[in-house]
Amino acid sequence: MRAVKNNRLCLWLALLLLMLAQASCHKGINTSNHGKYPRHRHARNDDSGRHGHDDNDKQNADDDWKTLNIKLRRGDNKVLYAELKRWLGTPYKYAAQECGVGTDCSGMVMMVYRNVYNIDIERNSARIFEKNCKPVKRNELQEADLVFFNNGKSSRITHVGIYLRDNKFVHASSSRGVMVSDLNQNYWVEHFQCAGRIL
Repeated sequence: MRAVKNNRLCLWLALLLLMLAQASCHKGINTSNHGKYPRHRHARNDDSGRHGHDDNDKQNADDDWKTLNIKLRRGDNKVLYAELKRWLGTPYKYAAQECGVGTDCSGMVMMVYRNVYNIDIERNSARIFEKNCKPVKRNELQEADLVFFNNGKSSRITHVGIYLRDNKFVHASSSRGVMVSDLNQNYWVEHFQCAGRIL
């Protein structure tokens, strides 16, 4: 009888030790992040350890601008943003102006101004500046102002886009279609010609 009790006690002790060993193994895996277990991130209440996070935040903000999934402010023209969002991704097509099908830069600008403001403007980027705009300085740009560029071969205007805010503008790129770009990107800094406000 005593032998049976001793065997049971040994069995229970062995089982208990096995469970403790197994628990400590799992704990070690989870806390040290070995193997295939993912590390869980917890929110911090302070700014410690944020090295590099600003870059990620900027990238996320840039991604939001590319799709115009940005938080609109009180003064932003929601109709303009909604119209431009419709045009995003429209392929470039010379002398065309159809949303989702194909457009060039002046065709997109002309149609946006017609749809949002009920204003008809010229169909050529240089003529838009000459006939429909008053010049504005770059540091005075406001929502819906137009930004004009040259192709680098001459100072003649060859490209136009619609300014939004935070140095962002929408235009029909000949290589990527209708998209959002930043005026501070090197290419646009080098090719910036002038800016104008529709009269």
